[in-house]
Amino acid sequence: MQEIQELEVEFDEDGLLKYPALWTEAVAAEIARIDGIGELTEEHWQVIRTLRKHYAKFGAVPAMSHICHNHGKDKYWIHKLFHTCLGAWRVAGLPYPGEEAKTYMSGM
Repeated sequence: MQEIQELEVEFDEDGLLKYPALWTEAVAAEIARIDGIGELTEEHWQVIRTLRKHYAKFGAVPAMSHICHNHGKDKYWIHKLFHTCLGAWRVAGLPYPGEEAKTYMSGM
């Protein structure tokens, strides 16, 4: 996986940050660029903030459909913004979610 040299972050074999504590908004923007998501909009940041807040509180992946519902969006909102739910997780700089969660997020 590609490294963001100037930001000194590395990715694991799943494309997630090896050291999530190094995540910054600049890192998120660069991951989005690398992943072909483009410039992060306020809608992207709504998802990123929600994911990070949920993970900080519960240490787990939220049901992505609940995130969409809570923001008043259709169930494909995250997919439209990030290509996959795992893409959103990646841009949010969160750690490996576990194999079952990774599979769930990759398919969406």
